[in-house]
Amino acid sequence: MAKRKTGCAIHGILLLDKRLGVSSNRALQEVRRLFNANKAGHTGSLDPLATGLLPLCFGEATKVSAFMLDDDKRYRVTVQLGVVTDTGDAEGRVLQVRSVPPLSTEIINACLKRFTGTIEQLPPMYSALKHEGKKLYELARQGKTVERKARRIRIYSIDLLDVLDACLELEVSCSKGTYIRTLAEDIGATLGCGATVTALRRLEAGRFSLDDAFTLEQLQVLSVDALKARLLAVDRPLQFMPEVKLSPKQAAAVKQGQRFRFDDSIRGMVRMYDGSRFLGLGELLLDGKLAPKKLFDLDDLPSPV
Repeated sequence: MAKRKTGCAIHGILLLDKRLGVSSNRALQEVRRLFNANKAGHTGSLDPLATGLLPLCFGEATKVSAFMLDDDKRYRVTVQLGVVTDTGDAEGRVLQVRSVPPLSTEIINACLKRFTGTIEQLPPMYSALKHEGKKLYELARQGKTVERKARRIRIYSIDLLDVLDACLELEVSCSKGTYIRTLAEDIGATLGCGATVTALRRLEAGRFSLDDAFTLEQLQVLSVDALKARLLAVDRPLQFMPEVKLSPKQAAAVKQGQRFRFDDSIRGMVRMYDGSRFLGLGELLLDGKLAPKKLFDLDDLPSPV
């Protein structure tokens, strides 16, 4: 017999300002308990060392989390020059301490420029990527190193904010799949002294900003109704898709999973609505028919906000 879920059916997205020292999963479970939600997930893990924006998906919103994993990100990072660790950040074991050569702002900016644009990046051993069914960080903790394939990523910009006591304060805008720890190590290697991350804060993820996020402490003092008022509608991350308004008859057909001809010049994936109520995702095919692709539980979903 399948295990029955406990808790309430809560649907929506909450933007959390994750605190230092906790895993993304622990942060999720803490907020999940506040809502007493029966289903929840996060998008784009942050290491315990990292703080900042962590979108949490509840209920039907977990169906859109895959789209959010593809979002671009923006970070503020502190890079300690002259120190190399096994994890690429301050939580790791120090492998080397090197002298830092005199570095002008011009030299640093020239180095940063080399890492902007489309580049190849080798994923670190201390990552959740898998090799033969095991996570790389599990192998790394056993002292093992395996061959990894470099991945193509895009660094849109790296801005030098400050230089203080051999530390670089940077702001990085990048594509999905970018490891900031690896970027910091590569910058340190190019400067000839090595480097490691000592602080990392996510500022943006796709359409979401840290300015709209809440800390756990801010959430803990709210009533359940006030907590629910902080949720964003499940279709918020899907605004890049065209929307189509359906008639009552068409909406009924969608709920039955039926295809039907739809008079529209749009092709591809669309958001479907019955009035203001979000029904789910469909695809407008080349033959002019609308095919339901991903439907949502209609009874409990809030209207888009």
